[in-house]
Amino acid sequence: MESVKAVVFACGTEEYAVPVEQAISIEKLEQVTPIPHLPNYLLGFTRIRGELVPVLDFERILYNRSSNTATARVIVLNTDVVNYGLLVTEAREILDLDESILQQLGLVNYSKTRYFTAVANLENRMITYVDPKILVNSLARNT
Repeated sequence: MESVKAVVFACGTEEYAVPVEQAISIEKLEQVTPIPHLPNYLLGFTRIRGELVPVLDFERILYNRSSNTATARVIVLNTDVVNYGLLVTEAREILDLDESILQQLGLVNYSKTRYFTAVANLENRMITYVDPKILVNSLARNT
């Protein structure tokens, strides 16, 4: 059976995952420089390893509240479009997910959550799989 390595993180009380191949690093949130007139989920830019990276607040995208807490982390993601930081409540673990437990979502057709591509249905937890490229593209279209 094939397995997929994923970075698992929390946002609010829910768990989400992104492909480990697209995660460049996991960082503490340092100073963010806000830019006026940006959508409220785009906190601004921060410097990570010498590179300016836009920071998106995932909890604000989903629930319209901030995940900027002491345990918050920025997962720096790479897409062929842009590198960006995803602010999450807590980075939890790297997990091998067997492809047989990844269930495709019927919600994929719903335009606001197209970036939720599957759910890992584990014994005592559910982890929603997020496609970083679809996420950033859907946000760009909605602004």
